[in-house]
Amino acid sequence: MAERRIVVVGAGVVGLTTAMLASRNPYYRITVAAKNMPGDYDIEYASPWAGANFFPVSAKGTRAAEWDRETWPELEKLARVHPESGIQFQELAVYNRTKDDTLARGVPWFKDTVPGYRTIPKDQLPPGVDSGDIFTSVCINTTIYLPWLVSQCLEAGVVFKRNIFSHISDAVNAHHSGKRADLIVNCTGLSAGKLGGVEDKNMIPVRGQTVLVRNECEIGCGIDDRAENLCYVMQRPAGGGTLLGGCTQKGNWDPQVDLNLANRIMKRAVDVCPALTGGKSFDHLDIIRHGVGLRPLRLGGTRLEKEKIEGVWVVHSYGHGGYGYQSSYGCSQAAVKLIDEALSLKATSETHHIL
Repeated sequence: MAERRIVVVGAGVVGLTTAMLASRNPYYRITVAAKNMPGDYDIEYASPWAGANFFPVSAKGTRAAEWDRETWPELEKLARVHPESGIQFQELAVYNRTKDDTLARGVPWFKDTVPGYRTIPKDQLPPGVDSGDIFTSVCINTTIYLPWLVSQCLEAGVVFKRNIFSHISDAVNAHHSGKRADLIVNCTGLSAGKLGGVEDKNMIPVRGQTVLVRNECEIGCGIDDRAENLCYVMQRPAGGGTLLGGCTQKGNWDPQVDLNLANRIMKRAVDVCPALTGGKSFDHLDIIRHGVGLRPLRLGGTRLEKEKIEGVWVVHSYGHGGYGYQSSYGCSQAAVKLIDEALSLKATSETHHIL
C-alpha cells in the first residue's frame, strides 16, 4: 500500500486521539492543523476547560454508550501504567435527590464496566441527599494529558501546524509534505457550525463555568441541582488543583465569568464535600482561577461519518458535547475505521454513517 496523506483539522482531545490512533498505521502521514493547540485557552477550544473524568450519561444500547465502554479500558490502562499521562484513579460518588430530574438516577449500564460500583449507605450521605453510588473512575489533568497526546503523536511522526480554514476543503493543501492530502478528518468541535463545507446548524454551545482551587478533596463527587446547574468536585492529578463546577447553559456564548454563579458553585461544592474547607464556609476556598468554556454539543448526537467534499474524502467526528474525553478512544477508533475504509478504496458510497 502506498503512503497516504491525512490532515486532521482540530487539536482538541478528539482530534489528538484520532491522530494518535491513526498514526499507528505505518502508511499514514499525518498533519494536525488547527487554530488552537494544547497550551492555548480560547472560549471555543473546549478541551482545556474540561474536568475531566469518566462518568457516562449515554443511554444503554446506543452507539454513544459503546464508545464510552470502549474508552474505559484505555483510560484505565493509562492510569495504571502511564502516570505521566496525567490520569489517575479516583473514587467518584454520585449523589441523587428525589426532587431533581437527574440523569444519574437508577442503575447505570456501566456498573459492570467500572470497578467497585456500590451503593452508599444512607448514614454516609451528605445532608439533603436521598441516595448515592460510588465507583472507581479516573480523573484527568487536562493540562498534562493534552500535551501527552501531542508527544505520542510527535513520536509517531505526526506534524503539527497552526492553520485557520474558512472551508473544510482548504485543508487539502495543509499537509506538511506540501502535497495534496488524500483525506481530511474534521474534528473542529463547535467550529463545525460555521466552517464552510460543513456549516452544521445542529451545533450549539453549552456554556460551562468552573472554579479551580488549591483545596483538596480525595473523593470526587457530583450532584444535579436542576436543568442548568450541576455540582461536581474533581481533584486533578499531579498537583493540578481541584475543579469545582458547574453549569450546562445551552445556547449561551458568554465568555465572561459570572461571579454570582461562581459563588453558588463554590457554596454547593463545599456543602457536598465539606472536606474541601475542613467544615468551614466556602470563603475558605483558595482560588487559583475561574474558567468558562463552551461544550460543542450537536443536537441529534455526535456526527461520525465520511463523505466526499469537492472530490476529497472527509471523515467527520465532532459534536461530542461534554463527553469528549470519556468517549475519546471508542469514537476515535470508529473514525480510524472510516479512514481505513476510504483510503483502502473499498468505499464506494459518497456518504457512510456511523451514527
